[in-house]
Formats: sequence, structure tokens, C-alpha cells
Amino acid sequence: MSESDDLNAAAEALMPDVLERHAALVRIPSVAFPGFDPAPVHAMGQAVVDLFADAGAEGVRLLDVPGGYPCVYADLPGPEGSPTVLLYAHYDVQPAPESQNWSSDPWEPVTKEDGRIYGRGSADDKSGLAIHYGTLKLLGPDRPCRVKILVEGEEETISHLEPFVEANPELFAADAFVIGDIGGQAVGRPGLTTALRGDVACTVTVRTLEFPVHSGEFGGAAPDAMTAMIRILDSLHDEHGDTVIPGVPSGTWDGADMDEDVYRGGSAILPGVDFLGTGSLSDRIWAKPSVTVLGMDLPSTVEASNVLLPEVKAKLSMRIVPGVDAEEQLNLLMDFLRANRPWNCEVTVEKVKTGYPFHVDESHPAIVAGEDALTEAYGVQVEKIGSGASIPLVASLKKVSPDAAILLWGAEDTAQSRIHASDESVDPGEIQRMIAAQVGFIRKFVAAEG
Repeated sequence: MSESDDLNAAAEALMPDVLERHAALVRIPSVAFPGFDPAPVHAMGQAVVDLFADAGAEGVRLLDVPGGYPCVYADLPGPEGSPTVLLYAHYDVQPAPESQNWSSDPWEPVTKEDGRIYGRGSADDKSGLAIHYGTLKLLGPDRPCRVKILVEGEEETISHLEPFVEANPELFAADAFVIGDIGGQAVGRPGLTTALRGDVACTVTVRTLEFPVHSGEFGGAAPDAMTAMIRILDSLHDEHGDTVIPGVPSGTWDGADMDEDVYRGGSAILPGVDFLGTGSLSDRIWAKPSVTVLGMDLPSTVEASNVLLPEVKAKLSMRIVPGVDAEEQLNLLMDFLRANRPWNCEVTVEKVKTGYPFHVDESHPAIVAGEDALTEAYGVQVEKIGSGASIPLVASLKKVSPDAAILLWGAEDTAQSRIHASDESVDPGEIQRMIAAQVGFIRKFVAAEG
């Protein structure tokens, strides 16, 4: 039996324990958004400490993060001179409101006929916690290298972890960072993410009147803020749906192609609805910018009355391409919004956040080891893919260890996981294969560095 067969068999034998612990984590509604009960978030943090302690992580503990929820941290020694690998995941989850229309209780993990485990956080990112747990269990006490654990408590909301990491570089320095918070295109298709778009966000407030006025008596000459806002937002895209902001660049994707059937199914685009933009599908979601209106403050249709609105506020997010400066891109967006003032309306723009894009150095020994380990664990060739999502912590980790590799992978398949949406789920086979892949990666990377 080959080493990869041994690893896969060992991971399979571990799965009953892994899945039992994964289910216990899914039952904790660890929503770290403002306004939600903080008690389950703190309970989740302690549950993660207990999880890794049971996996053999000596000294695992909670670290206070100024302004935010604590992170889980451990520094596990390895042989003298061996490299350091840091395993990252997060323990907070997205909300699961009734309006999402789940088909089962989001806080009770359910294995359905398709074999997938359903529940909020089952994929994003409690699958990452399960993978890291299984990795430590298979490595055992005689780890071939130094291993650090970092589990964040507010990745899904405005994180406070980045400045904490940058202020304490000695705690988080490593030779390779494993970000277990993503996945391949579909089950059984290993994906190594080699690029992340960045994410910048701002709010724009439009004012046209001092107070609401009757739409019949004054409409037709007095501009309402909603109409002005529509004009501004429409100017962000051209007739094809491409984002068009002066100075904001586009790129092209030269890795594996995005599978159109996977994308169409995973994105829930309605039959007959066209894709936005131009270029290949991979270009549009991995190598070109995209602006999204995340929300607006305005009356609902139930609350609507016959008045002109004096003020409307919107929150915008723009995904930006690898290789650009996030602060500069946000300023270009904000300047564009300020300059676009239909009917000389008042426009106020305020920064919300910047998240930097990232591109992997594919020649790094850790990336090579990771690709080989994925191939062996899955038994098929790895797809080098991009991600339109953003993981802002990556930029901070690169500041701490500029020469380190960052591996982006996990069990969150694009086709069916439905992260952040109703009926989020994970395939347990993906967790099993990723446990084998991570252990294989660590062994290969240590051998390459030795």
C-alpha cells in the first residue's frame, strides 16, 4: 500500500470522530455580527479550544483581540530546524434568517439523501475546523514540524484580527500558511486557489430635499433622492454589465477554466438570465473588477407612501483584481461617486473597509508540495483556480512573513456548498480527502525543506 493510500485509509478511519465533532460545532449559532447574542460566539471559541486540545494541541488557548472576539491560538513544537506551518480557519458564521427559507433547521446538522451535511457553517468554516482537527490527530504527538493554530472569531463581519496579527508578528510568523476556508469547483475535483480578488467597500448618501414632500404636489421638478441614487448606481456598469470606473483595471485568467455548469448551478442564476460582463467566465469572476450594491436604507413597499424621498444611503462593495493597491482602488471608486451628482444633488461618500487582493507564488516549495499532496489525496489532477472572494487576513500574514507560501483550499465546493445562503452544506468526503491532503502536504513540505 502506498503512503497516499495509507493516509486516505487513516483519514477514513478517523471520520466518525471528525463528523461527530463537526456536528457539535454546527449546533452552536456563532454569529458575530453586531446585534446578535455574543454568548454563542464565546461558547464557540471555547468549543474550538476544547476541540484542538482533544486533538493533542498542548497549550491551545484564547487570545484577546482588541475590539473584537478572541482568536484561538496554539504553538506546537516540532523538531529543531524544521519549518513552521500555520493552520487557519474561523469559528464565526453568517446569520441564517427565516427569510432565507431553509428546508431544515440551520442549527441542527442533517445528513440528507445526497450524503451532504446541511447546516449553517457546515462548510464555511466549520469544515475547516474539522479538517484541521483531523490533521492534528493524524500527525500525532511526533509532528514532523512546528505547527501553529489560528482560528478567528469574526471573519464574517468587520474583523479586528489583521491589526492584532501585524502587532504581534512573533506569534504568527510561519514558513507556510494553510487557509482552510475555500474549496474546489465540485466534489472530487481538487482545487488549489492561486489568486484572490480584493474587496473594498464604502457607503454613499444622496440628499436632494430637506424633508419628505408630497409626490403629486411637488413631483416632476423636485428631484427625489431615490431617483438620483438610481442614476449614480447605474453609471457604475456599462451596457454589458462590466464595471467601468476610470483607473480601475481588468485582467485575464490563465489558470483552469471556471466550469460554466458549476457556476450556473452554484450561483442560482434563473433560467434565461444572462451573465454580466464580457470576456471568459473565468475572467469575469476571478480577474475583473465587480461592483455590488449590498444594501440601501429606504422604505419598504409596505411602508411606502406618496412622498419624494429626501435622502437615500447605499453600501457598495467592489471586488478588485490581484496586483493592485486596495486603498487606491477604493479612492477611485469614492471619487467617481462624488463626481457623479445628477441634478447637483448632495453626495457624501465614506470608507467602510479595504481588503487586499492576492496572487500565489506557484514556484514556492510549499505550493508544489501542496499540489502534489492534493493530487495524491484525490487521485486526479489539481485545478489551479481563482476566487472572487476575499480573505483580508492574507495580506497581514504576508506582512508578518513575506517569504512564506499561502495555501488556499478546503471542503467548500462551489457547485453545492451554498455558503452564506440557505441550505449551506458540505460533502463529508471532501473533509476526509482534505485531511489526507493536509497531512501529506506537511510531510512533503518538511522533506523538501530538509
